[in-house]
Amino acid sequence: MLPKSIVVAAVLALLAGVNGAPTFKLRGRDVDFDYNNDKVYGVNLGGWFVLEPWITPSIFEATNNNAIVDEFTLTQALGQDAASSVLTNHWNTWITQDDFNQIAAAGLNHVRIPIGYWAVAPLQGDPYVQGQLPVLDKAIGWARSAGLKVLLDLHGAPGSQNGFDNSGRKGPVDWQQGSTVSQTLTAISNLAERYAGDTDVVTAIELLNEPLGPDINLDELKQFYYDGWGNVRNNMAYTVVTIHDAFEDIDSFWNGFMNAQAGVNNVMLDTHIYQIFDQGQVSQSPAQHVAAACGSASPLAGTDKWTIVGEWTGAQTDCAKWLNGLGIGARYDGTMAGSSYVGSCDGKYTGTVAALSDTDKQNIRSFTEAQLDAYETHTGWIWWTWHTESAPEWDMQELIANGLFPQPLSDRRCE
Repeated sequence: MLPKSIVVAAVLALLAGVNGAPTFKLRGRDVDFDYNNDKVYGVNLGGWFVLEPWITPSIFEATNNNAIVDEFTLTQALGQDAASSVLTNHWNTWITQDDFNQIAAAGLNHVRIPIGYWAVAPLQGDPYVQGQLPVLDKAIGWARSAGLKVLLDLHGAPGSQNGFDNSGRKGPVDWQQGSTVSQTLTAISNLAERYAGDTDVVTAIELLNEPLGPDINLDELKQFYYDGWGNVRNNMAYTVVTIHDAFEDIDSFWNGFMNAQAGVNNVMLDTHIYQIFDQGQVSQSPAQHVAAACGSASPLAGTDKWTIVGEWTGAQTDCAKWLNGLGIGARYDGTMAGSSYVGSCDGKYTGTVAALSDTDKQNIRSFTEAQLDAYETHTGWIWWTWHTESAPEWDMQELIANGLFPQPLSDRRCE
């Protein structure tokens, strides 16, 4: 970690516009990917090292326990031995070298790999099990063999940074309480140190996925980003440090922060764009979804640092089983409490891409193309997610196989 005085000085220089403050240009040439001139075409390997019930429902169904809603409660209920057995098998089978090869063959150049703090800096008393890192080590080798770059993403922090099941623990947002921030910084240091010799593949590290801006102290988040940048720099001089927008405006809130004039190098902003997580969004027509996607191009182009859309989907509904949480219904078909019916989830709750209706297929394809056009106005995009057990609107592997994700990536049928 950088000394606090250095970090504070950098922040003050940024905010106050101190004359003579050191400035650094983004040094894309010192990273093993040209983020200045080449586009990021990527996919998330979701549900691998951080479980999400909607991606792998079979793991949760096997427990026959509705109180198990995330990785924390799963490992807590199973106990160390049983949880280790279940998860070790999952880690070794969910993603393999063949997946990396398929991803590269589809024209993609990046994978974003979510990892929880418990894999790299476990805390005493947590029920989580370890064993992920040897598999992640293999994944770095698979990426190298396939010619892919890796963005390592700290997806879950102590206390939970957002209260979502994808943070490892669903419930209150207790990150920033007690020692949770320093514990998160330790996890970042450990991750950067472990892969310091793999910067030909690990070209970016994301400090924290989706901290929930409205529920946390944003000034403390900004300080955490500076400190996390310092922790990465202690081990990796040029690896891109990625910061999530915390659901704040990417231009009005984040422009001017950790940009080329701030005394830091190689920082990238990550924003996630979904159009399905409130009633108004799922009520939009297909044409309205496309128009909204096109409208995101200008804000993306207006940011003052590299900016990726690090999560997005072709889904126009929230129908996928347990997408909103285990046992929680969907807004789209009115099965979520307080929602109102928009349409049927038939074929989209569970199923295959091949079995989708022709209308659903066309809607996914056109919406996907509109988003590709918009997100390529800046640094690029990373789709969520490579594959699922049964969520056809989200499964890139199946969408590619069925002609709903452009191949080659430049193919735009809807222009």
